[in-house]
Amino acid sequence: MRNATASKFAVLGAVVALVSGCAKRGDIDSAGQGIIQFRSACPMVAIPANTGDITLFDPVQNRDAVSIDIVANITDVRSTCETVGNDVQSHVTYSVNALRRDPGAARDIELPVFSAVVRGATSVVAKRIATIRLSFPEGSLRAHATGASTAYVDRASATLPADVERMITRPRKSGDADAALDPLARPEVKAAIQRSSFELLLGFNLTPDQLRYNITR
Repeated sequence: MRNATASKFAVLGAVVALVSGCAKRGDIDSAGQGIIQFRSACPMVAIPANTGDITLFDPVQNRDAVSIDIVANITDVRSTCETVGNDVQSHVTYSVNALRRDPGAARDIELPVFSAVVRGATSVVAKRIATIRLSFPEGSLRAHATGASTAYVDRASATLPADVERMITRPRKSGDADAALDPLARPEVKAAIQRSSFELLLGFNLTPDQLRYNITR
C-alpha cells in the first residue's frame, strides 16, 4: 500500500510525550523510553486485490485466450493529503492503460472505476464510481487515460482519543510493573486504533463474473 502522508497528527509507540524537534521515525528517545513512531490521520491509499485490472471478451460469453478483446489496468497511483477545516482531504490521481486484440478502426470504450473510503478495514463509509473513457486511435493497439478522485475524512474520527494516546505515550521506566507490557497489545488500544484508521481504496468496479475471472484465472 502507499501511504498518503501529510502532517502527523498522533504519536504511537512506547515513547516520551515530549521529544526533540529533530526526532524522526525509528529514533530511540534520549531517555531510553522507546522508539518514536508517527501515525498519520491521512487515509492509506491502495488498490484491493483482483480489482486493479479488467478483461473484456468478444464474444462476451467466452473465456478462452483467443476471445480476449481488451485488457486494461490501473497504474501510477499518486496521492496527496491535507487538512481542510475539520476534514482530512485525500486527493488521488491514477492512469489507466489498455491493450486491444486487433489494431483496427478508431474505437472508444468506457470503464467504471470506484473509489471507496473504508473505516477500520471493514466499514465502507463512502463510495463513488467514475467512468474512464479510453480512445484507441486507428491502427493502434494501445490507449491511455488518467483519472482522479477526492475523499474527505473527519479529522476527529481519524485521531486517537486523548486517553488512548496518553496510554500509549506514557513514559515507562525499568522496574515499573508494566514496563515490559506493550500498550499497543491492549484490546481497548487496538480497538481505538482500528476505529480511527481509514483507507481510500481504488479499483475497477467489476461485475461478479469479471471479479471471478480475475480471482480464478
